[in-house]
Amino acid sequence: MATDQRVRVRFAPSPTGALHIGGVRTALYNFLFARKMGGDFILRIEDTDQTRKIEGAEQYIRESLEWLGLSLDEGPEQGGPYGPYRQSERKDLYGKFAQLLLDEGYAYIAFDTEEDLAQIRQEYESRKQTFKYDATVRHRLQNSLNLSAQEVQNRIDAGMPFVIRMLVPEDEEVGFEDVVRERVTFDTNELDDKVILKADGMPTYHLANVVDDYHMKISHVIRGEEWISSTAHHVLLYQMLGWEDHIPQFVHLPLILKPGGGGKLSKRDGVKMNIPVYPLQWTDPETQTTLEGFREAGYLPGATINFLALLGWSPGDDREIFNMEELIDAFQLSQIIKSGARFDIDKAQWFNQQYLIHSDTNELIAYIQEYFPELYGLGDRSYMEKIIPLYTERVHLIPEIADQSSYFFNEWPDYDVNQVKKRYKPENEDLYRGLFEKLSGVVPFHQTALKAAVEEFIQDNQTKYGVVLPILRLAIAGVLHGPDLFVMMEVMGQSLVHKRLERALELFPTYI
Repeated sequence: MATDQRVRVRFAPSPTGALHIGGVRTALYNFLFARKMGGDFILRIEDTDQTRKIEGAEQYIRESLEWLGLSLDEGPEQGGPYGPYRQSERKDLYGKFAQLLLDEGYAYIAFDTEEDLAQIRQEYESRKQTFKYDATVRHRLQNSLNLSAQEVQNRIDAGMPFVIRMLVPEDEEVGFEDVVRERVTFDTNELDDKVILKADGMPTYHLANVVDDYHMKISHVIRGEEWISSTAHHVLLYQMLGWEDHIPQFVHLPLILKPGGGGKLSKRDGVKMNIPVYPLQWTDPETQTTLEGFREAGYLPGATINFLALLGWSPGDDREIFNMEELIDAFQLSQIIKSGARFDIDKAQWFNQQYLIHSDTNELIAYIQEYFPELYGLGDRSYMEKIIPLYTERVHLIPEIADQSSYFFNEWPDYDVNQVKKRYKPENEDLYRGLFEKLSGVVPFHQTALKAAVEEFIQDNQTKYGVVLPILRLAIAGVLHGPDLFVMMEVMGQSLVHKRLERALELFPTYI
């Protein structure tokens, strides 16, 4: 890549299902690098495999990027100078270059059917060998390398389906520089003759990827390490097409591993461990199985970004909390780690808690209103503004707010009967009644005045906090845990608190 070339990167998912969280991290690293270098971040939809395309998948990808704040400079919706940005709309371009490779002797036509190849694979497997369509077999299969030109034309005229394969040279070394893995080399004798144009006239990933990256002036290809072996074919295609001087800088990212390590994190792991592995909720159109996403699980987009950024990249110090601007400023490709990164859901929840704690209340309530209307609908805005800040330090995920604060929204709390039995002493009934009556008359009904009233009552009656406060909290909230008791009472208001204290005096003795 020329040193003065503008940085242009692309996120190029296939619309074949939900966007895996590993794909989100790839998009994030592309975005951070583009913004860091003042370059362009492009969305390209790689939909050449029309048989696997799933309705709604492209929209899901766009919505995921939008939720996370990964704004695009070019893409199917935004347009741009190098469109179209769906590969299915660039079919003629790929056919042109496939023909060029044929004309130059870098590719050949192959008529082998799927059935033919399946039979050959089976024969190899019976000998405990692996079949590859390469230099060792190409001259005895049904292709233009060993059929006459006339026979090839006759088959084409007869409508026989065919594919175009790249002709991988023998006894050569092909290599490339990778930011993460430095120099990577392959022996061409280990490479197969990849199909570059399918029978339906659509390109495979390999040809489309190279042609599009060249024509869209992509400077850096940042993608998962599973594509390393394919990169050797891509470098060969650049060379065959005469584009050696335009090979992008490659950056292959480490895998995101299962929480316990031992392999790549998969959709199945998400189901098995009940953890989100998608950014947004996704319903599989075939099985109608709905899998929860990070958003629906209650993660904030900023926390999700922060968690994913550190899942394969190190800032070089012990700092963990970054907003987007800080990530852009700190991000460097050279600090991407080589080893796989373990998906730590506990760490993800910790990040989310930090973001909840430091959220602006109005912004958080607006977010809850948009994405958690069932929680927002529990009370009016002014009431929610008082309640939500009481729980941001006590929860990790947004839905937990509703679980922990239910006593604010129901007429009566759900009493922890075991704790009532343990804490309520019949011989202290007059003491409880006296405190409850005193609190019901506090004016103004404010946390400071309420606390002062309790302290005065304890001193006057020569009792202890541990004797009366647990019963007071059980009467108000039904449980012994929660935010500051006097703040809770102020938020609930004098009328509701009085009702609950009266009910406790009637109900608690019946539990004993």
